[in-house]
Amino acid sequence: MRGRLLRLLLIKIPVAFVMITVLWVLLLKWCPVYVTPLMVKRSIEFRKDDSFRTQKKWVSLDRISTEMSKAVIASEDNLFEQHDGFDRKAIRQAREEVKSGKRKQMRGASTISQQTAKNVFLLPTRSYIRKGLEAYFTVLIEKIWGKERILEVYLNVIETGKGLYGVEVAAETYFNTSAANLTRRQSCLIAACLPNPLKRNAGKPSSYVSSRAGQISALEPKLTYPDWVLRKKKN
Repeated sequence: MRGRLLRLLLIKIPVAFVMITVLWVLLLKWCPVYVTPLMVKRSIEFRKDDSFRTQKKWVSLDRISTEMSKAVIASEDNLFEQHDGFDRKAIRQAREEVKSGKRKQMRGASTISQQTAKNVFLLPTRSYIRKGLEAYFTVLIEKIWGKERILEVYLNVIETGKGLYGVEVAAETYFNTSAANLTRRQSCLIAACLPNPLKRNAGKPSSYVSSRAGQISALEPKLTYPDWVLRKKKN
């Protein structure tokens, strides 16, 4: 009996978990992500708010302005194309700041890949188990999806306002345009709101959001981007 229990706990359950999650990630390599745990969580949080409704539209990466892709890379993850899903330099720096007392929690080292893994597969809770699962799914999407698909999913699932998900809905709501036609300024305003989309408004930016958007815009020309972001054909 004890042997069977150990096999169940140490072999069968872990193997089943890996098989199910790998198949899940494989499926989403090709299929749009229509629902995320965060969407469900927000729907529950705002269930008594009659004005709340979930708005989301999936668009392919080639129907999203290159300015939007550049803005989120400049804002959220300067080394997106170079790292393997984890910005180890930023992680070390964050750890040192925690140890020195400059910050209380480990924040600020999350890459676009990690954020995508968290948004698509996990609830936005804070625990070591969740961080471990986030790392696991980050490795999977890096290996199975690749950078281009990761960015496409990220731009379609990120929370951009109360009940708003993805840059297509953000473009329509805040600027009466489509994601394909977002300007650099509009893209940078959306990117500036991503750390706190429930309190920041890209359409009516505060002085801080406007200033932050300016910083993102100024940083963009200093970064290098892969050809697929700029939509250049390889020679």
